[in-house]
Amino acid sequence: MQELLRARAPLDDDELARRLDVRPRQTINQACRRLEQSRRLRRYPGAHGKIVNELRAESADAQVEQEILPEPAAGDSATQRRAEGVMLALLGDRLGRKLQPRRFVLPDGARVEVDGADEELTVLAEVWAHQGPPKAAQKNKVLADAMRLLFVASTLPARPRMVLCLSDEDAARHFTTARSWAASALRSFTIQVEVVELPPELRSEIVAAQQRQYR
Repeated sequence: MQELLRARAPLDDDELARRLDVRPRQTINQACRRLEQSRRLRRYPGAHGKIVNELRAESADAQVEQEILPEPAAGDSATQRRAEGVMLALLGDRLGRKLQPRRFVLPDGARVEVDGADEELTVLAEVWAHQGPPKAAQKNKVLADAMRLLFVASTLPARPRMVLCLSDEDAARHFTTARSWAASALRSFTIQVEVVELPPELRSEIVAAQQRQYR
């Protein structure tokens, strides 16, 4: 349904299977038949004789709801939350966009939040204020953030710029220059990794907060 919304035109089963990289094609046919039965799309012969799928008006109007959040979601500590707010502002200055935390409500009622997005939704960003090389669980946290960016981007009519923003080169290395599958995956999915420099005092506070958490 999201692909039909993006296409803004009826698509046949073969074209949907190609765009979504779904095999076998029969999987798409079965899904579209179920959606037709639930009256979420119409199936009819197109100009070239193939059966095409078209969203019904009420389904096409089921846009993803958005809500700008007043502040970043709670993180590990007040210091880290404050740092992430500074990072979001620095990243926005670099990209020439005002970035604010934003919540998306999907048509099925599920909610998902991103750390930052501009008003036009041309940029989606996740920020992480950690200092120093990440541990295994922390690497997974960053990859979960990347998955969130990919998922939200897939719900939007136009593909946005996706950015993971970090504030330390050592923290970023695993996701940029290291010979890791994570770095390769981020490049493959065109998720940028940007490193912004925090004020020295705030950076020191984060290091101290991390040391307390590790204890």
